[in-house]
Amino acid sequence: MNRRWTKSEQDGYNLIQNEGGPTLGIAADSKVSILTIDGYAFKDFLGTGELAPYEDWRLSYEERAKDLAARISIEDIAGLMLYSSHQKIPAEDAYGGTYGGKSYKESGAEPWELTDQQKKFIEKDKVRHVLITGLESTETAVRWNNKLQVLAENIGFGIPVNNSSDPRHGIDSTAEYKGVTGEPISKWANGIGLSAAFDPAQVREFGEIASAEYRALGITTALSPQIDLATEPRWMRFADTFGEHTQMTIDMTRAYCDGFQTTQDSETGWGKDSVNTMVKHFPGGGPCEGGRDAHYAYGKYAVYPGGNEKEHLRPFTEGAFSLNGKTGKASAVMPYYTISYDLDQKYGENVGNSYSKYLIQDLLREELGYEGVVCTDWGITHQAGAVEEAFAGKCWGVENLTEAERHCKVLEAGVDQFGGNNDAVPVMEAYRMLCEKYGGEAADARFRRSAYRLLLNIFRTGLFENPYLNLDESLNTVGCQTFVEKGYRSQLRSVTLLKNKKKVLPLKEGIKVYIPDRFIKSHMSFVSTPTGDRTVIPAGKRAASEYFKVVDTPEEADAALCFIESPISCGYDPEDRKAGGNGYVPLTLQYRPYQAVSARQHSLAGGDPLEESTDRGYRDKWNSAANEADLDLVEEMRKRMGEKPVVTIVTLKNPPVMAELEPCTDALLVEYGVSPQAVLDVITGRFTPEGLLPIQMPADMETVEKQKEDVAFDMVCYQDEEGHIYDFGFGMNFDGVIADDRINRYRKV
Repeated sequence: MNRRWTKSEQDGYNLIQNEGGPTLGIAADSKVSILTIDGYAFKDFLGTGELAPYEDWRLSYEERAKDLAARISIEDIAGLMLYSSHQKIPAEDAYGGTYGGKSYKESGAEPWELTDQQKKFIEKDKVRHVLITGLESTETAVRWNNKLQVLAENIGFGIPVNNSSDPRHGIDSTAEYKGVTGEPISKWANGIGLSAAFDPAQVREFGEIASAEYRALGITTALSPQIDLATEPRWMRFADTFGEHTQMTIDMTRAYCDGFQTTQDSETGWGKDSVNTMVKHFPGGGPCEGGRDAHYAYGKYAVYPGGNEKEHLRPFTEGAFSLNGKTGKASAVMPYYTISYDLDQKYGENVGNSYSKYLIQDLLREELGYEGVVCTDWGITHQAGAVEEAFAGKCWGVENLTEAERHCKVLEAGVDQFGGNNDAVPVMEAYRMLCEKYGGEAADARFRRSAYRLLLNIFRTGLFENPYLNLDESLNTVGCQTFVEKGYRSQLRSVTLLKNKKKVLPLKEGIKVYIPDRFIKSHMSFVSTPTGDRTVIPAGKRAASEYFKVVDTPEEADAALCFIESPISCGYDPEDRKAGGNGYVPLTLQYRPYQAVSARQHSLAGGDPLEESTDRGYRDKWNSAANEADLDLVEEMRKRMGEKPVVTIVTLKNPPVMAELEPCTDALLVEYGVSPQAVLDVITGRFTPEGLLPIQMPADMETVEKQKEDVAFDMVCYQDEEGHIYDFGFGMNFDGVIADDRINRYRKV
């Protein structure tokens, strides 16, 4: 029989090219041999000399996943159920990791070497899903991925590693963990910035380009998109969403998932170019009470004062689960940390979403018919901190269970995978608990259902055929000029002009501008540590020298540029607790000190093992923004510039109350975390602004307090001195208010 394949040697692995079939990648010194059947090459992972169904690339992904799920041990399945903690490559600083027992700096290791901990969780705990944060370079990513896949290939059934990433294409990412934007990847508008263009086709293009770069870095699962409806304007994750318009979010979700998941020349849509999407956060993380976020015990509750819970499901049911492309549905779902308060009318439990049998098994699995992977958010089975503001485990509603009992309850709820857990021991303990409660046969079947789903996503992305990367191809893909240019255009399109009094914009290039530094008071960081007081030199100040002459005082300037951000605050104050209060204070969207005289008298949800009070209300309490000085500097510029123009650029992470700010500035722009060059290109007229508000801007804090956390478009919007209302869909170009087909497509409902 004629052999219908050829082999070529690569850097540390071999490529085997089948005529009219897939290309196989195999480690140069692999224990896995090649079988030739009907002239074609197949990997003999089992070493039996015979072709098992899961080794046969001619069969469907479903057949192969079913076969392998029936073969592997419970210990192997426990490993598949683990999703690693965040891995920075190389491991350094707070991310830890050792190389031969030494720190990275002490070891002299190459940046792409595997850490001791990575080797352990791949070999001992059988982890096959790894979350990547920082990557030193594309070369580091390629070589590290190949070393990781060699290790996995030579263990057990040869199951390759499915690497994943949080969003990493943003400039100033508001993602949970920083450090994901180091490699020279293309930079795009992110979250509501993509929505500001009101263009799903751009989001589809982003998905296609981002997936190509992900695959070139060895990443086959995107822990995105975040499709929560942004109905609560104070929420910390607000800027990562597609906004509060349901149909826009549905359309953006479809475009994003189709772009990431689709391999163009595949009959099924799946293949070597596909990246799994994990949509989050089911059943919608937006309606967090008082805007407090569920990464912390003080924000563990989502509430539905408007009875609008079904609206929050629509981005899932009509978007993620109803794609336009061949892949059909997003391949994975992540529930949020929150306790969806009093939503469970069947079992009457108020527990974190991943612990809720009603939400996962009854609603998501049975009523909505979703059969993909369900993965918990990170660290929900870990022990909570001793105080409300601690950044620790997030086991909301089950704080009194053991870690193994939490794993068992998650599995009973219908979840497949545990985010942020490298350790198989509690999973195996949970398996034994299931055996005792339901019998060994039922427990075995339960584990194998999850194994099938998890393996299916690995088969669909072609990893069993070739998990290896070619360095030259990756270097030519990641951050290539075409991708960078398209990403930069998305940044430009997102910048939204709200005010242009007397048409002071565009500014003439080469004029003298003054750009004040910022001052931010100490506040709690994402990981609940104080930031310390700090003076900040805006990135725009460094970039402006390419456009203007930057001068040292306002008096010598022709215009002032104020780069600031939306108000920074936290809805919990340990000092209030220490003084005998309940600890809860208002999250504020204004810069000056704020007293919550219009807040609801008592919280809708409450009760916590960590606190004595069951009322999380904060009526009549005060709070102030850590960056109140942002308003000071705009006011000072207004005074010192006289009749000369003041231009204010707000990095919008939450919608500010503009009443304090707008009267002091001649021109006002908002941007959502893009490069300063993109903003300056708009200011100087190199690009005509076309961004539209994908959100509402509140008139005052009273309307913020009175809006319902689960309801969109229920605020009174700010009206500026020129009569413009900062409502959804508003935006200006240099000629005036924009009125085009995008406004008609997405009307506020």
